[in-house]
Amino acid sequence: MDFRSSEQPDGPQGADAVAVRGPRSEDVLPETATTAVKVVIVGGFGVGKTTFVGSVSEIRPLTTEETMTQAGVGVDDISGVDGKTSTTVAMDFGRISINEELVLYLFGTPGQERFWFLWRGLFEGALGAVVLVDTRRLEVSFDVLGRLEERGVPFVVAVNSFPDAPGHGVEELRAALDLPPTVPIVPCDARDRASSRDILMTLMRYLQTLATTQEAS
Repeated sequence: MDFRSSEQPDGPQGADAVAVRGPRSEDVLPETATTAVKVVIVGGFGVGKTTFVGSVSEIRPLTTEETMTQAGVGVDDISGVDGKTSTTVAMDFGRISINEELVLYLFGTPGQERFWFLWRGLFEGALGAVVLVDTRRLEVSFDVLGRLEERGVPFVVAVNSFPDAPGHGVEELRAALDLPPTVPIVPCDARDRASSRDILMTLMRYLQTLATTQEAS
């Protein structure tokens, strides 16, 4: 039996009248793009990773946010972010063109430790990482930084701005996070596209410096 869709207009041209939707123009990869780089956006729970990817992505970001439930009670540490009602359970994905040839694919990782088993796949093939930190809860960044160092993934640290976050100097933060002097530590407002883009540019410059140093040695 043939059923007519309620969305299909009546008349002989019904099927033809339904426009075939393709990708939006802003979602199409520029024809001039010659190099694509994978970058991961990491950090502890509630530091702003989803916000970062969403603010800077030139395409509609893919998110896997779910409402927080009782299942996380006693498992997830929500101290300092008690008002948070949703969380990333797999990844966030976005894309940004740095210039006409270079495109960055952004993969935001889940922050809760119970989802860290997904990190291995997300880090595969990544050229570098942005570590978002919240100065109100620096301790949630320690394990994240340790995992990056173990994997040998170069990274920059972006200090996300929160209204009630205490201010610290760069060297004070470097000491607290036990970072070498070469790792960039820069302020960031994950809600602001220009600020988030500047962080990615800092990462690209840092990666270029590392590559140049390795070639010279």
